[in-house]
Amino acid sequence: MSQKIILSGGFDDIRAADMRLMLEASRLGDLTVLLWPDETIRRITGKAPKFPLVERQYFLNAIRYVKHVVVADAAQDLNRLPDTLTVDVWADRESEKNSIREIFCREHKVAYRVFTANDLKNFPVSPKSPPASPNKRIIVTGSFDWFHSGHVRFLEEASTHGDLYVVVGHDANIRLLKGEGHPLLPEGERCFAVGSIKFVTQALVSSGDGWLDADPEIKKLQPDIYVVNEDGDKGGKREYCQKLGIEYLVLKREPAPGLPKRSSTDLRGF
Repeated sequence: MSQKIILSGGFDDIRAADMRLMLEASRLGDLTVLLWPDETIRRITGKAPKFPLVERQYFLNAIRYVKHVVVADAAQDLNRLPDTLTVDVWADRESEKNSIREIFCREHKVAYRVFTANDLKNFPVSPKSPPASPNKRIIVTGSFDWFHSGHVRFLEEASTHGDLYVVVGHDANIRLLKGEGHPLLPEGERCFAVGSIKFVTQALVSSGDGWLDADPEIKKLQPDIYVVNEDGDKGGKREYCQKLGIEYLVLKREPAPGLPKRSSTDLRGF
């Protein structure tokens, strides 16, 4: 029987570093995230979370390393675990190591596993999911520079058409297309974040240039459908697909039900 692992936190503004921690924790067993509600974040920080609870839940449930998401009670002591949870290992970052948690774990016969910065360095290539043959191959491209729930929803919708391959723009090309200051995050980190989403069969970094920087990868993967959202319907992609005999599908840019619209530009501030 697999060990039961817990990670506890607010996970407000989930980044690749959080997913990296989840990956390592999940290697110990089935990972449950004990998610702090809005009230708890407000109590700790003195301000409302940047992303509401329902949005954080949606994002966490889409991460391939997470088995379950459980919302903590607002009155929950952050250095203890609810009696309703059966846990073998409480995982933590070194920066959040806490002697009170450590004592709690010792008293309750729960292993306290602290991941150091060295444990979490670099961003490995995300695992490739086995394709659900004979599904169609779907290709998606983009920079995914500030990865958010809108991206997750787009990938979720694209994946309903077949096995989803995401080609993330390489750093030099993003800079070429969008100017200095872009990308905010390096290609390896962006690719890891995208590949951590359970709807994605494989994420890889482009090797071409311009709006069609994924051309080498597309010709290798030979997808059936190229999916873009309304903002991405440009750069000659439609004509490119017509030339290669690839179906071209434009999705409306809609958030998941009940969630607000998100924009990387708005979140970055430029």
